[in-house]
Amino acid sequence: MGQYGDEMSDELAPQSVPEVPPPPHRRRTRYSGRNPRRFEEKYKERDPQRYAETVAKVVASGKTPAGTHRPIMVAEILTALAPQPGEIAVDCTLGYGGHTLAVLARLQPGGRLLGLDADPIELPKTEARMRAAGFGPEAFTAHRSNFAGLPQILTTVGLGGADLILADLGVSSMQIDDPARGFSVKLAGPLDMRMNPARGQSAAALLEKIRPPALAQILRENADEPLAEVLAAVLAGKNFVTTTALADAIRFALPRQQREATELTVRRVFQALRIAVNDEFGALDTLLRHVPTCLNPGGRVALLTFHSGEDRRVKKAFAAGQRAGLFVEIADEVVRPTAAERNANPRSTAAKLRWARRAAG
Repeated sequence: MGQYGDEMSDELAPQSVPEVPPPPHRRRTRYSGRNPRRFEEKYKERDPQRYAETVAKVVASGKTPAGTHRPIMVAEILTALAPQPGEIAVDCTLGYGGHTLAVLARLQPGGRLLGLDADPIELPKTEARMRAAGFGPEAFTAHRSNFAGLPQILTTVGLGGADLILADLGVSSMQIDDPARGFSVKLAGPLDMRMNPARGQSAAALLEKIRPPALAQILRENADEPLAEVLAAVLAGKNFVTTTALADAIRFALPRQQREATELTVRRVFQALRIAVNDEFGALDTLLRHVPTCLNPGGRVALLTFHSGEDRRVKKAFAAGQRAGLFVEIADEVVRPTAAERNANPRSTAAKLRWARRAAG
């Protein structure tokens, strides 16, 4: 028998290592109940490739999935623009690229589309979507620019003009649904509203600095608000940090108004501020001045508007262009979404489409 007997000493015996439990599985936050309450909880709707069935149910219910955008009046826009293989097109408001995909498919083979968007957050996502759909740099290029910069973009890429120009002037669902962007009247978020968060002043900064007469003018011109003076006196010069704080202040200022009418007022105020923050009317006026010279002879333009201030500008510009001989044909009447589309996508209800065709000479 050895010196140590039949058993090894404690020092030489292998030490038992305590078993370390695996880290607990961390799941993404789920919402309770059938429907999500917060934007951050709607992860299924924000991942349509992984949760296609969930997204399909949302669409079938007549709603827009959170964080996505459903293009409006696609068939009517294609009819107005009549894209042909080999032509050059510009989508001045790229957004999520729904209209772009439809037009690009009809430009092939040999066609090319330039996508413009001022939003640095959404633009890379849409460019990736185009690449995933099979459209390489020879067919599609993305450009971070407001549509007022259309002439400069065409010059930069070495083009004298485009055969098709499209602009959807509505705010995209990705922007509306994300409370961090500050567009929503329903979700709490910073009162920002800038399409490009790195440029200009936020809606909160505008309200804090502005005087009542100037704010009343913004509310009248940008949203046809009948209570512009009353609201301006309450809101101008005040510090509103969040979207809900502003919405509550508007409601508090109108205690005798019925709730439905008050909510319309809230949306009009948000619309007016968004237009002012992003100088949307100034950009639209610039685009309308440049459209005739940016179109090739015989080229077509289609503009989708969402409120009377935009539509008036487009209608007058197209009529003036026709009188000057720049446009050989313009839409006789505004084109609206069908009843079926309005029912399937309520956000399309306010949309109006106008088009024009450049003279051949």
